[in-house]
Amino acid sequence: MKICITSLGPTLDSSIDPRFGRAQYFLILDSRGSLKEAISNPGIRARRGAGIAAAQEIASKKVDILITGNIGPNAWSVLLTTKIKIFSAKLGLTAKEAFSKWKKDKLTQVEKPTLPGRLGRGPGLGGGRGRGRGPRR
Repeated sequence: MKICITSLGPTLDSSIDPRFGRAQYFLILDSRGSLKEAISNPGIRARRGAGIAAAQEIASKKVDILITGNIGPNAWSVLLTTKIKIFSAKLGLTAKEAFSKWKKDKLTQVEKPTLPGRLGRGPGLGGGRGRGRGPRR
């Protein structure tokens, strides 16, 4: 069994990264909690599709379990096509602590995205193309 934990650094003492798609690192562990691989997220600086790229990356590693802070709908939809089970860990935990909580069945399995789509992009209004011709206030 392979477990992937999103983290802010490349070691088990690193804190959980609250983001899946833009996580700094993916730590791959075996079922005993030994670190097998630390992957620097190749899609972290992507303008678009970071969640999709991250989901494809961990799926290519044949991961069975994902432990992360939050997951958006785009990554969620990709992961639905896999058998990867997703668990949410509270922020402030280290990767080692998150693994221990998962092993003791103290993490919640995620049943739907934990974030809305287009996070940080606003509700779709604006963008500056109106050139000031909108209604005056």
